[in-house]
Amino acid sequence: MRVKLVAGNWKMNGTLASSQALVKALLPPLSALKRAHYAVCAPFPYLAAVGQALRGSDVALGAQDVSQFEDGAYTGGVSGAMLADCGCRYVIVGHSERRSVFGEGDETVALKYAQALKHRLTPILCVGETLAERESGVTEEVVGRQLNAVIQRCGLAALAQGVIAYEPVWAIGTGRTATPQQAQAVHSFIRGHVGDRRLAGSLLILYGGSVKANNAAQLFAMADVDGGLIGGASLVADEFVAICSAAQGAKETVKT
Repeated sequence: MRVKLVAGNWKMNGTLASSQALVKALLPPLSALKRAHYAVCAPFPYLAAVGQALRGSDVALGAQDVSQFEDGAYTGGVSGAMLADCGCRYVIVGHSERRSVFGEGDETVALKYAQALKHRLTPILCVGETLAERESGVTEEVVGRQLNAVIQRCGLAALAQGVIAYEPVWAIGTGRTATPQQAQAVHSFIRGHVGDRRLAGSLLILYGGSVKANNAAQLFAMADVDGGLIGGASLVADEFVAICSAAQGAKETVKT
């Protein structure tokens, strides 16, 4: 069975105090939701403190990025070994903001994916198209290219060691959300693109892009949507808990 996963991406938000307060507000209600998995991806400076606050809970710690380099003279970089040392289980790679704002290409993302696996972190690989690409009818071409970069660098089996997050760029932070049917169509394409039926059946594919409490249940009800990568809504405890509750209420999906 594929168990739903909901991961909060706090992005570059918060303070030490607000991060600790958010965890404190999340843990009691999430501790009662046992049928799905949960994670929070905190900013680098707060990983140790958030990890300490999460200790003993079922909520996993994640980071928002990792260097493509092992170590060395890379000022400002944070290595996979450092993230593992902080107790991280997950790390986001290839988020559209990293691709568009910081100029990270498919090959760099693939190298980061490889570094995450090397240090026994679970990479959450973000893929997705811009509005212009969707309107041009090349969504599958773009998503397939982004997946292929990782497959070529790390091998097909490596995809099943990570998590895929389909995040249409036009729906991130815009208030626009893909319809459940649009999300399902791309998630189904991703699963089919893997090719190997066993690997595809075990692959977790999350949806991200303006997921809210009022649309999460409909999205999570889709056959190939295995949870969500949540941005702004993850900064509001009640909203994030409501989204996690929607995942809790969704049926587990039988591997095909």
